[in-house]
Amino acid sequence: MERIKTDICVIGGGSGGLSVAAGAVQMGARVVLLEGHKMGGDCLNYGCVPSKALIAAGKHAHALTTGAPYGVTPVEPVVDYAAAMEHVADVIKGIEPLDSVERFEGLGVKVISEFGRFISPTEVQAGDTIITARRFVISTGSSPLVPPIPGLDTVDYLTNENLFELRERPEHLLIIGGGPIGMEMAQAHVRLGSKVTVLEGMTALGRDDPDMAAIALENIRAEGVEIVEGAMVSEIIGGDGVTVKTKDGASYHGSHILMAVGRKPNIDKLDLDKAGIKTHRAGIVVNAGLKTSNKRVYAIGDVAGGLQFTHVANYHAGVIIRSALFGLPAKATEKHIPWATYTDPEIAQVGLTEAQAIEAHGDKVEVLRFEYAENDRARTERNTKGLIKVMVLKGKPIGASIVGAQAGELIQTWALVLANGLKIGAVAAMVAPYPTLGEINKRVAGQYYTPRLFKNARVKRIVRFVQRFL
Repeated sequence: MERIKTDICVIGGGSGGLSVAAGAVQMGARVVLLEGHKMGGDCLNYGCVPSKALIAAGKHAHALTTGAPYGVTPVEPVVDYAAAMEHVADVIKGIEPLDSVERFEGLGVKVISEFGRFISPTEVQAGDTIITARRFVISTGSSPLVPPIPGLDTVDYLTNENLFELRERPEHLLIIGGGPIGMEMAQAHVRLGSKVTVLEGMTALGRDDPDMAAIALENIRAEGVEIVEGAMVSEIIGGDGVTVKTKDGASYHGSHILMAVGRKPNIDKLDLDKAGIKTHRAGIVVNAGLKTSNKRVYAIGDVAGGLQFTHVANYHAGVIIRSALFGLPAKATEKHIPWATYTDPEIAQVGLTEAQAIEAHGDKVEVLRFEYAENDRARTERNTKGLIKVMVLKGKPIGASIVGAQAGELIQTWALVLANGLKIGAVAAMVAPYPTLGEINKRVAGQYYTPRLFKNARVKRIVRFVQRFL
């Protein structure tokens, strides 16, 4: 049994763990990284990267059918589903070297290709190696939640971990779950020629502002995706394809079934009890500084039980590098964390939604709105289905919601504003090139001043008075 002493031991080679390892080793710390499966984690291999690559394939197919308003005759696309999935694999392959064992060993990280588990509060075992570290960082991520639905174990169901292995297009894809993963894959597949039915037990895209979700869902339905809300699954039956029965007595038959009902933290293999680390249903219990109940151990990303996004794990990495390497106080917050759902149109959010802002601050909140249809660039590209809302409290934005083309890009302005505590005037004063979708951010900020300047009788009296002397 080999023994290693190090400064930082990172358990999990996903986005957050790799960010910690790369940052820490380049700043002079001794780092050991443990990864028993695939470097790059879920994001590279099963999540963000492959899903967005498949969405891109669907976008190209869809474009062939929608050219009439631009003077381009629509044609029915000939989709090679296997080739589309090979495109996905090729994108992953192109990014893999950045997350590879070889790259990190080149940086000076000792990489052990084994799962790690705690054997004491100060030791982790990985294969035949025991690691003692000043600080441990758990970055094991999450995996698909598969609920115990009667009959599910009798069919070959898909999750995001094996969906991208398909090479034969599903004739009729049943998707259980109408959240971001379910809706993104539903739209991508209907554009690639599959029939798609989404069964959602509650409300589709239920985490998003209802106004934003409604615009996106209208478009997704118009493209042919059947979305059934309030459909609680009661049983799954195999045989010739797969049949899903719901508690209201309805029945849906398809060729394939994709489970997209949520995520669960990857903590089962860690033996956390041996390290005195507390957990709850959402993952590992951490404080504001991302420390667990064992002061030597941090947890970041999905496993820490908060927002489950790659960029959150990377943000967490920066927080704990400040704490673990420099001994400086550092706290994580979700107030300025944006996220996006890559349907068409996209949905993006940062900070509080309208409902959350009003619940927290009542009538002190001003809700600014601006329609994509009033933006000239949106009109030139016929991307006029869209809306932005910005929630403002005492002159400072506290949240922004966007649905429409490039919402994931536009939200970044508001993420910057919230992260730095800027006032709405900072965006209103910005000069945006014309014509761009970015003008939407400036125009909605201008709505804050409309009643204060253009509809204010006192301002008008002052202007008339000054004009007498000019």
